[in-house]
Amino acid sequence: MSGLVLGCWLNWWKSRGLFGVPELSAPEGFRVAQEKALRKTEQLVRRVCATPPGPQTVLIFDELSDSLCRVADLADFVKIAHPEVAFREAAEEACRSIGTMVEKLNTNVELYQSLQRLLADKKLVDSLDPETRRVAELFMFDFEISGIHLDQEKRKRAVDLNVKILDLSSAFLMGTHFPNTIGKHLLPERIRHHFELAGDHVVVDSLRAEAPDDLVREAAYKIFLYPNAGQLKRLEELLSSRDLLAKLVGYPTYSHRALQGTIAQSPETVMEFLEKLSDKLSERTMKDFEMIRGMKMKLNPQNSELMPWDPPYYSGLIRAERFNIEPSLYCPFFSLGACMEGLSLLFNRLLGVSLYGEQPAKGEVWSEDVRKLAVVHESEGLLGYIYCDFFQRADKPHQDCHFTIRGGRLKEDGDYQLPVVVLMLNLPQSSRNLPTLLTPGMMENLFHEMGHAMHSMLGRTRYQHVTGTRCPTDFAEVPSILMEYFANDYRVVHQFARHYQTGQSLPRNMVSRLCESKKVCAAADMQLQAWQLRFSHLVGYGAKYYSYLMSRAVASMVWRECFRQDPFNRAAGERYRREMLAHGGGREPMLMVQGMLQKCPSIDDFVNTLVSDLDLDFETFLMDST
Repeated sequence: MSGLVLGCWLNWWKSRGLFGVPELSAPEGFRVAQEKALRKTEQLVRRVCATPPGPQTVLIFDELSDSLCRVADLADFVKIAHPEVAFREAAEEACRSIGTMVEKLNTNVELYQSLQRLLADKKLVDSLDPETRRVAELFMFDFEISGIHLDQEKRKRAVDLNVKILDLSSAFLMGTHFPNTIGKHLLPERIRHHFELAGDHVVVDSLRAEAPDDLVREAAYKIFLYPNAGQLKRLEELLSSRDLLAKLVGYPTYSHRALQGTIAQSPETVMEFLEKLSDKLSERTMKDFEMIRGMKMKLNPQNSELMPWDPPYYSGLIRAERFNIEPSLYCPFFSLGACMEGLSLLFNRLLGVSLYGEQPAKGEVWSEDVRKLAVVHESEGLLGYIYCDFFQRADKPHQDCHFTIRGGRLKEDGDYQLPVVVLMLNLPQSSRNLPTLLTPGMMENLFHEMGHAMHSMLGRTRYQHVTGTRCPTDFAEVPSILMEYFANDYRVVHQFARHYQTGQSLPRNMVSRLCESKKVCAAADMQLQAWQLRFSHLVGYGAKYYSYLMSRAVASMVWRECFRQDPFNRAAGERYRREMLAHGGGREPMLMVQGMLQKCPSIDDFVNTLVSDLDLDFETFLMDST
């Protein structure tokens, strides 16, 4: 056995704790980690308050933020994803403890004044580099939205409102996922087997939007979305409390507060964007609904009236009929291994980055099927780590998402703190004789989430407060949505999509049909509204759910201008990193967009880009079909 292999073997057997944090080899370690972070926090508070105002003030603030985030971010992930209850409960307690400390810091007048002295000195502010100045202003914004600049009575009211908002948000989130039940006797017997039965009750936990039986979809829709008085009250109190807090700290509305520093900047701009987009889509939307109604009439002439639970199902039938889209035909070409190789190849050609599997130490991961990837640049070396929690398991949340575990930052000793992230998907486990095969949607989601991960890996900000995806929401989704364009380009897909048994490449016309099928009824999909009592994004994306559309517009413009001609253009890839990925939230988002596009896009540009994305490319489709 070679020394290198022996070293890896011994390292694997040495228990290091979750994510390599020694304290977290057992649930009790969360208490040790949080107490250690809180002690360091107290030391840093004393230090920053005793430091003369200057760039060092911002560095200490960021170190203070980092010491808390390194426990809170990790705990935020563990409390929802760890399979062991003891770990989840310990992480939940750590989140509460760190959250309490953050509330105390946000109302610490002496700490606030140390930053205020810096920002009040124009000569000092002018001497700061742009990133340091922006981070200082972001920290000040955090103070002010907590009401620290108010008198004592109003400040206490702001703290109380913040606590109330946190509690209401948590309760509302739980309510969005909670199933509804109905007496079994109230449902026709022929559809009961489509739902979970609990004694004399039927449990409905989703919309069953893809169910072929109209009655199943109708029952699921009416039961799952049935108004809940308690949930409605929580939402109304949440919105009211947000409004009160925003006005208390000096904003006209909550949306004005939430949109500060974003691409959009103001609710007026958001409404202009959404209304112009809606106007542009209105004619297409009516045609989409006519087409959906026609499909229902064709299949069900006795009951052809279009109902709210119909569009997703019948639009799917139209796509399948018109373009022969059957996921099972695509899955054999999208094995997980092939898709990961494709991502590594794309990143290597675009950005000089490769993904390497690395054996985690014992206790470093929370499930044996979690994979650890080292992200390595051809000249810069190791950039960070991605933990891939890709497979379904009991009690795992059914969501595809990206978590920052540790943010990148330049440390005082000159070393760079490497970022660590988790990508969480819900892919089927592979069987003994069959690799994990992805549907086209799963493949696209993998590319999307990896876009977030590379944003975290390739950012090289001085401050962790603005590392990677810690940026305005309407910019944070740009790198992930841009990856969807790569995932739908035949030149990219051709590099990795091979039949797992025969090695045959995925035919070009199958890729074309898949891409064009996504445009069918897309205007109607874009116009659909959410069911507010089931819409969990009202918490994390309050006033900012437009972000997906605006980010898609920006991503589409970047694709068209920089990558559509050549998706492997290394010069464009380097520019993309330099102008957009490298800065995280350390630059104004519109400045990054301008730097990449070499122009300042208008709201009309955003709208026209989104609309033109829906145009069917019949010429390409016909060419690929012959």
